[in-house]
Amino acid sequence: MPTRARRRIAVLGAGAWGTALAIQAARAGNAVGLWARDPARAAAMAAARENATYMKGAPLSPAVEITADPAAALAEALFVLVCVPAQFLRPVLAGLPPSAAPLVLCAKGVERGTLRFPLEVVAELFPGRGAAVLSGPNFAHEVAKGLPAAAVLASHDVGLRQVAGDLLGTAGFRIYGGDDPMGVQVGGAAKNVISIAAGAVIGAGLGENARAALVTRGLAELSRLTVALGGRAETASGLSGLGDLLLTTTGPGSRNTSLGMELARGASLETALATRAGVAEGVETAPAIVARAAEAGVELPICAAVADLLAGQISVGEAMGRLLARPRRDE
Repeated sequence: MPTRARRRIAVLGAGAWGTALAIQAARAGNAVGLWARDPARAAAMAAARENATYMKGAPLSPAVEITADPAAALAEALFVLVCVPAQFLRPVLAGLPPSAAPLVLCAKGVERGTLRFPLEVVAELFPGRGAAVLSGPNFAHEVAKGLPAAAVLASHDVGLRQVAGDLLGTAGFRIYGGDDPMGVQVGGAAKNVISIAAGAVIGAGLGENARAALVTRGLAELSRLTVALGGRAETASGLSGLGDLLLTTTGPGSRNTSLGMELARGASLETALATRAGVAEGVETAPAIVARAAEAGVELPICAAVADLLAGQISVGEAMGRLLARPRRDE
């Protein structure tokens, strides 16, 4: 175990999740370098000792150093929690100063254009660099408050997942190790898309029976894609699959579910997105994950319906009709 003087963790991205993880890392006894892209916001956070935009009311301890200088955030870090949205991951990582610190990817999505998952982006940019993915059923504001939560930290590097889990975890934030990073990434990406569909079901007044059926069939889609991409089916039943899917499709704080509800109630996508501060990752991920699945020969009817809905090609009613009209078969 590293000595306390060397226990420093960097966090890239000062949105809700980055701020919550910075608070959690400090709670676990670490010094933290929290990088915010905007210098003015970094200065405001440092002065107020809170993130008034994304996590108002959650104090940042003196152990958290807020900076707009990535080199300062990365200095002496044992590992880096990368908390920027999936679509901004590549440019942010490419612009970092040289560092050998392992990267723990906390974004959930698929990069449009390349159809790459976060760890695949890292492998392209930094071949051979230590990397892991952190995922699970976690609302940022609850983690910031210290409410009980669990997550999975997955990597093929046993040492990295052990050290990162030991330094970030506490009694109230239980971290499980995992050796199926692809399965964990598929779960994190697909659940955001399925959550938009679940929100649309509720927003359209179709009832809880319909939502439960859709979420269950969405889990089947998630599992099929996991296996096709080299992951394990049982990962889909764990924290990063079923656990995250349950939270995101039923929790009132879910950005993706609330977006689906707004769309079903008649809001345009542009209007729905303009009224929220955080990123609804499912919007960009939907067409990307459908395309990636097609490359693997996997059909994702729910995700495909969401992609067409977001593209304005079908209405919520047409999307539901299309799903209900699919040929009946054994489960």
